Amino acid sequence: MSIYDFQVTLENGESYSLERYKGQTVIIVNTATKCGLSGQFKELEELYQKYKEQGLIVLGFPSNQFKQELGSAEESAEACRLTYGVQFPMHQMTVVNGKETDPLFAHLKEQAPGAMGKSIKWNFTKFLVSPDGNHVERFSPQTSPEKMTDSIEKMI
Repeated sequence: MSIYDFQVTLENGESYSLERYKGQTVIIVNTATKCGLSGQFKELEELYQKYKEQGLIVLGFPSNQFKQELGSAEESAEACRLTYGVQFPMHQMTVVNGKETDPLFAHLKEQAPGAMGKSIKWNFTKFLVSPDGNHVERFSPQTSPEKMTDSIEKMI
């Protein structure tokens, strides 16, 4: 099983298969616009702009799991665009821990457990996925996206 076996839904309600990104390096991140780490939106957008021509895609998944997100995916995406200039795709609100965990995030946590095992500690946990969709590297919420550069360059 790879990330290409999963369906996701954009903030506008359009569902699609992650197979759309087959052959690309993918950053999947759970986000929250009211989080103290929200400055990472700007850094993620900078990475996206720097490497998108080489096949990098960043996918944002707002989550209110930690009570730091706006009321809807549409509000979150709009805030990201207006405040941080985000152009990468933003998705529907996503549950990242517990019984209701989104299947994509359950898969990512299984592939790359973190310090808390198969839980996501906080907003802005970042998963870097290889172009074949199988190799997953996990980065903690406190890790600045720019510190992912070496890993991105190895995968591109």
